[in-house]
Amino acid sequence: MATTAGNASRNEPLGGVVGDRLKHETVADEIAEAIRSGELKDGSRLAGENELAQVFSVSRGTIRRALSELAQRDLIDTRTGSGSFVTFDGANLDDADGWAKALLSAGARVTTENLRIEAIVDPELAATLGTSGIHFIAVDRLRRLIDGPVVSIERSIVPAIGELADIPVNGLIDGSLTRTLQSAGLRVASGEQWVQVAPLNSADAALFGQPAGTPYLHSTNVNRDSRGAFVEKLVSVLDPVRFRFHLKF
Repeated sequence: MATTAGNASRNEPLGGVVGDRLKHETVADEIAEAIRSGELKDGSRLAGENELAQVFSVSRGTIRRALSELAQRDLIDTRTGSGSFVTFDGANLDDADGWAKALLSAGARVTTENLRIEAIVDPELAATLGTSGIHFIAVDRLRRLIDGPVVSIERSIVPAIGELADIPVNGLIDGSLTRTLQSAGLRVASGEQWVQVAPLNSADAALFGQPAGTPYLHSTNVNRDSRGAFVEKLVSVLDPVRFRFHLKF
């Protein structure tokens, strides 16, 4: 697989759909041709989403879909490990298949307890995320080491669409929110993450067995699919003794 990029440029802006082809397919084809022709050298870095959007005169969402298409063609490596990611006791966590599996792969034997699974209505969140629907499903989980302390609290909000709307009744597939989302056809392709150190509130402090106000890691992820549609908002509270954030670039 080529890890490719460069400073591709166009003489004319890309307009609407060409024939029956979608914009992102046309963008992907032009970048693919630049890769195959050698204009974009193997191992170079592709321009950022904002720059590509300007070059092709399309939205960032169209660029994301084009990049996803190129990755599926094995023409670029999106480098999932690039950016910030979590480590547990020094081991990298790949949470593409869910936190429980990621922790197990890192050698951590954990149990998961569902604290809340319920339908909610949140117009303010919908406005922030740019979703048309205001109905969501909230899933809160607590993870602790077997016969040990609580290591994380994770609070997810997902759209209450299709079979996801029945999660409060049917529960999670195999106890995994990730598998439940994938079963509903929702897969994360991109996202944004914010990390800060913040004091534990009294409720979370009680769950961790710590005094209120103890500094803990707080991470917020907003994840979207290859079309830019909202998939999940995940707020994690993490034991700083166990977890670190590693930046790779």
